[in-house]
Amino acid sequence: MNAQGFYILLYLLATVSIGIFAAKRVKNAKDFILAGRSLPLPISTAALFATWFGSETILGSSVEFAKGGTLAVIQDPFGGALCLLLLGLFFAKSLYRMQILTFGDFYRDRYGKTMEFLAGICLIFSYFGWVAAQFVALGIMMQVIFGISQLAGICIGALLVIFYTFLGGMWSVSLTDFFQSISIVIGLTFVLFEMNQIQPIITTLQSTPEGFLNFLPKPDYHSWTLYLSAWMVVGFGSLPQQDIFQRVMSAKSEKVAVRASLLAAVIYICFAMIPLILGLQASILLKDFDLRGEHSQLLIPVLVTKFVSPTVQILFFSGLISAILSTASGAILAPSSILSENILKYLLKKKSDKNLLRLSRVSVIIISSVSFLLAVGKPSIYALVEDSGGISLVSIFIPMVFGLWVKKTSQKAALLSLVTGLLTWVLLEIFHNDMTSHFYGTIASLLGILLGIYLFPRQKELVPITN
Repeated sequence: MNAQGFYILLYLLATVSIGIFAAKRVKNAKDFILAGRSLPLPISTAALFATWFGSETILGSSVEFAKGGTLAVIQDPFGGALCLLLLGLFFAKSLYRMQILTFGDFYRDRYGKTMEFLAGICLIFSYFGWVAAQFVALGIMMQVIFGISQLAGICIGALLVIFYTFLGGMWSVSLTDFFQSISIVIGLTFVLFEMNQIQPIITTLQSTPEGFLNFLPKPDYHSWTLYLSAWMVVGFGSLPQQDIFQRVMSAKSEKVAVRASLLAAVIYICFAMIPLILGLQASILLKDFDLRGEHSQLLIPVLVTKFVSPTVQILFFSGLISAILSTASGAILAPSSILSENILKYLLKKKSDKNLLRLSRVSVIIISSVSFLLAVGKPSIYALVEDSGGISLVSIFIPMVFGLWVKKTSQKAALLSLVTGLLTWVLLEIFHNDMTSHFYGTIASLLGILLGIYLFPRQKELVPITN
């Protein structure tokens, strides 16, 4: 092992140590899932910032930008920043006041147990590909840094993140997110500084072909449909996601929840620009690199290895692993919380704090195991993320919005919305294979709930179902 690998290994051990330390704060399921609702503004902001700032932003979006320009990366990072902005402006305060543990609880209290179960299933399935993508990214980094096989890297990286997530839940996720967010910001900043000396940013941007940096699509219906779909998948579809919800609900007050969301939106869009610029610089400097090949996601790691000083390489790879670990830990915890609290909990005869905490940890193992198998079977980050995107958008986004603000929305209306949106999306994915399936699936979900409200208006308030 060279000196760089040694220092990065020390960094990984430090990260795991923080996760173990955080686990000491976990006394019950509420601590495990929401960190006791006690996070201050800096840690809450870092946790929200770290939601997506992982493999897709750094390894995936950078390549997509180098290939297709601004319009190729609307989904991430721009959609991610939109989600955090909308969260702070319209959703964080209302959700925080509900005093619930999971998003499944919202659908149960608003619509009943059937909707809780179906929404929970949709949420869980939306995470498998996302978690698997982080495992693949960890495997790639282990391969690049330590010279081991990608499969061995996936195994080691997955074990690390599963270990501290299993022990400390949201406490481990939050404290490591804070530490890891600082690392990735420092690492990316130094890489950009050094690369600017070799390939100036202004010169790089000026060398792009005409239309490469356009922010708006061509003025035709299909282009605009694709464009709106890209904004919606993460911008709207992630709003009812459990990982976002957990990070908001873990704040120590609703004021902190709102401010953290808005701050995270600004920080995210600012620092997400760095991988895009690096990807463009790499496409110029590494002329023989195949941007459409199997190993295209190694674009930035190869750039850093060839052109950046050893010290900054350590900072970058430590920061990159930080970002991936942050995203992976939160992505594992989110569906695990849904699985334990909204599905498996009803199988327990004795719902004591000890049993619920044990169930939460068992759920971490279940979700991680399925995601690991998916990572080994389909080791493409972009494909895995693409498989995950859109499920929550077409199924439960519209019921969430109407559930918050339209009193007449009934359980039957919400179920009709979920079924019509999901069915439309699935059929279009099978027979049309186009990103517009997310757009039309959401429209179908909206029409379904409007029809449901007309046919099955809510007659009386549902009595919340107690745990």
